[in-house]
Amino acid sequence: MPDWSEIVRQRLSALKLEAAEKDEVHLELAAHLEESCEAFCKQGLPEKEAEQRTLTEVPNWQDLEHRIVDAKRGEHFMQKRMRQLWIPGFLTLILSVLFLAILQKLGFQARIIRSAPNAIFLYVPWLLSLPLSGALGAYLSSRAGGTRGAALLASVFPVLALTAAFLSMFPIGFVVEQIIGRTTGFSLVATTILKDGVGWILVPGIALLVGGLFATLLFSPRSQSQATAVG
Repeated sequence: MPDWSEIVRQRLSALKLEAAEKDEVHLELAAHLEESCEAFCKQGLPEKEAEQRTLTEVPNWQDLEHRIVDAKRGEHFMQKRMRQLWIPGFLTLILSVLFLAILQKLGFQARIIRSAPNAIFLYVPWLLSLPLSGALGAYLSSRAGGTRGAALLASVFPVLALTAAFLSMFPIGFVVEQIIGRTTGFSLVATTILKDGVGWILVPGIALLVGGLFATLLFSPRSQSQATAVG
């Protein structure tokens, strides 16, 4: 039987991947080709013909190299995006929502700024906690190698998610109304909350961003290198 590992290494010698990833690709492809060759032999083909038939499964090795590299780059991008944005962002969201729920359960009421119909409702203790949540999200993103932009997005993720949730109520409400044949409160709730955007979106967003900016300034690579130099 041919040495499929050596054949694959020769045909994919220009594969632009790190050594560990390249070895993994070589092993997987070699194992696949070996299984195919054994299957052809079991069908009664001579070993040489089985080898040639197996090689025809990869008509263009250069094209295969490009497709493997593209797939790995996409995989790396998604993994980086998950570590640098989605995980820190969702942790920031969960922390901020959990703290708000605890405050409401403890009986804290929103403070009313201005009078109706332009009233603004602010949960002051919650707002005071948001810079810490924003700083945590930015810190986790920076620790994962995220850029300053990714860190700031992670810090304000709760407001972005909240806005997206409110906006999604309009199409969801429309679809539900078409299905059940009567009016629902989705659009009304979304409109009411969006009108109070200052209390639910603008001010919380600023509070989260302040914490995120502080964290990015404190834990940026330049700040860390300067601290190392001083030490």
